[in-house]
Amino acid sequence: MALAGEGRVASESRVALYLQDKHPIREGMEYARFAEEHGFEAVWQAESRLVREATVPMAAYAAVTERIKVGSGVVNNWTRNVGLLAATFSTLDDLAPGRILLGIGAWWDPLASKVGIERRRPLQAMRETVQVVRQLLAMERVTFHGEFVHLTDVEIDIVHGDRSPKDVPIYVGATGMKMMELAGEIGDGAVLNYMVGPSYNRQAMAALAEGAARAGRNMEDIDRPQLVVCSLDEDRDMALDRARELLTQYLGQQPHIMKASGVAPGLIEEIGKVLTWPAGPEEIHRAMKLVPDEAVQLITASGTPDECRAKVREYVEAGATCPILYPLGDDVRAMIEAFSGGKL
Repeated sequence: MALAGEGRVASESRVALYLQDKHPIREGMEYARFAEEHGFEAVWQAESRLVREATVPMAAYAAVTERIKVGSGVVNNWTRNVGLLAATFSTLDDLAPGRILLGIGAWWDPLASKVGIERRRPLQAMRETVQVVRQLLAMERVTFHGEFVHLTDVEIDIVHGDRSPKDVPIYVGATGMKMMELAGEIGDGAVLNYMVGPSYNRQAMAALAEGAARAGRNMEDIDRPQLVVCSLDEDRDMALDRARELLTQYLGQQPHIMKASGVAPGLIEEIGKVLTWPAGPEEIHRAMKLVPDEAVQLITASGTPDECRAKVREYVEAGATCPILYPLGDDVRAMIEAFSGGKL
């Protein structure tokens, strides 16, 4: 698949849809179909908080579509045994051959620690997970004893059915630059995070290139889709307020996003005094008052359709190969139509 190169935007760019937990799964199925009809190349399902597991809706989207790819954006590498992780994505590939994308990330604290996960040496843990899952999806019999992953004579032991290798690309969900380097070294692609400005991408591209060079690869070998918050509405103030609410929640609760966002540290500190995890609606709305429009527009695509398309172009020009649009507005179809056919 051709990649849009850094510093330019194709006349018809790649574009994808991102779904979290705002909409019932059956609505998400309709949106996946609608996105497919409008030329979107993929739909990615989140699994970040303890709200919605990713693979059940992924199966639902795959079952009602024919062409669009379906990805996890992202599952974590701590809570599923690697054998189960590989078997799950092999099963999804059985449902939609050649259309499944495995996006996998290192999760985040304090959520991980609150459910008993110690995120020790996340780079090594990710390296072992990606290596072994890739071997299993290649239908190899694997014995592996690392620091985190231990398998003895294990395979995806399909008895009835196709035993050929599974075409499931593995994308590393990276935010920090060390994980970004690892994605460049071992991933089929990197899923770049949202709530960052386009300027963040320049640092990310350098880290990906450094990792790629270690493995004798170049940037054309690495797909670089990027989550982009898209709050689109003809009512500009309403669009900005929707994005402000999400931005406030992430800056107050997720340290990896705080660090990468580019938002002034003083503002993040003030938000942190109001928000903890988990936070209720009243806390979030109190903290929202601290966040100016400039911060919202720095790290999201928010406003009128033209403003949203212009901001998304900035991410592509800064190295993203496929914006994965996270619709905040009530009219998801309007956002899909605004980017129909990859129109940027």
